[in-house]
Amino acid sequence: MTRAKTDTKATKAATSSGKVTKRTTKGTGSTGTKKVSPYNKFMKNNLAQFKKDNPTLSHKQAFAGVAELWNKSKENPKNKAA
Repeated sequence: MTRAKTDTKATKAATSSGKVTKRTTKGTGSTGTKKVSPYNKFMKNNLAQFKKDNPTLSHKQAFAGVAELWNKSKENPKNKAA
């Protein structure tokens, strides 16, 4: 017996009527996309440049370096004056 492989990117859910529909994530938009956090925006905008500036670092080390920058960044909500 062999098991069928499931595609995690195209996970589908059956409705009560038996129709198969794509699952959507919760979010504020009508498109079903999730709102991107300030941290994720910061990482997306800075990780590639950090890797370019530090080519000898592994991805894990670069990610940790950008995370340190996030801790000190004014874009971080925890660093904004109350």
